[in-house]
Amino acid sequence: MPKFDIAGRAKIWFMISLLIIIPGLISMVVRGFNFGIDFTGGTIIDLKFEQPVEISTVRDSLRPFGLDNATIQLSGESSDVAASTNVMIRTVDIGENQRKEIMAGIKSNVGNYEVLREEKVGATIGGELIFNAVMALVISWILIILYIAYRFEFKFGISAVIALIHDILIVLAIFSFTQKQVDSSFVAALLTIVGYSINDTIVIFDRIRENLKLHFRRGSNLADIVNRSVYQTLTRSFYTVFTCLFTTLALYFFGGDTTKDFAFALTIGFISGCYSSIFIAGPLWLTLRNWKK
Repeated sequence: MPKFDIAGRAKIWFMISLLIIIPGLISMVVRGFNFGIDFTGGTIIDLKFEQPVEISTVRDSLRPFGLDNATIQLSGESSDVAASTNVMIRTVDIGENQRKEIMAGIKSNVGNYEVLREEKVGATIGGELIFNAVMALVISWILIILYIAYRFEFKFGISAVIALIHDILIVLAIFSFTQKQVDSSFVAALLTIVGYSINDTIVIFDRIRENLKLHFRRGSNLADIVNRSVYQTLTRSFYTVFTCLFTTLALYFFGGDTTKDFAFALTIGFISGCYSSIFIAGPLWLTLRNWKK
């Protein structure tokens, strides 16, 4: 039996999470989020340059105007991975005077161009789509509870979903603190985090179920079984999270500017998911069992 009592220190792990979640909720109400153009709408500018240009060059020309987070895409028949003459810029809504300054800056720093299209667009992720996404997430949680209740027991399902909500709140709190941009890739990151976290949690719950059959009748208490199960799967949990973190950190430090926020969300989510699987899910299940008694 491991000497370090993870299950017996459940209140400590819960308090650590609350120290991030509660200020995060306050920050969400007071500061909100830095929503990207997917949520707020913006301006699309389609340009055709005389010579092929790179995305990094166009982005550098937008940096003095605070628009270096704009979505920049290469297009056209002559486009390749490195450069193209056709460039589409999607940025926040800009006024007429600012637009003239930006266009002059692009012409000065990048080269001559022809304007193929310039228009204002609405948000691609409207209120209805956000509502549908939240409903889909809630329905998935209900299905997770029902499935785990069938395969394990109802309290396992409740604990697993609370651990998932914990991970999402942690990521939302960090993004509210840092005011990093929230766009469609952020939604994809949240769904990825949910899939990762529930997988790790199920592995631990499966081991708890097996140990309940093997050891509970021999006199072991529930806290000992939770600790034993966590330690038996601890190496796997660490291997999994470090493997994922190597990828997301490489994407964050060496990827393009448009992938940094996505990689940052995954990094925070994977760390939180590993923490919740080890220190939240099992002790929470134990707390629910003892609460009933």
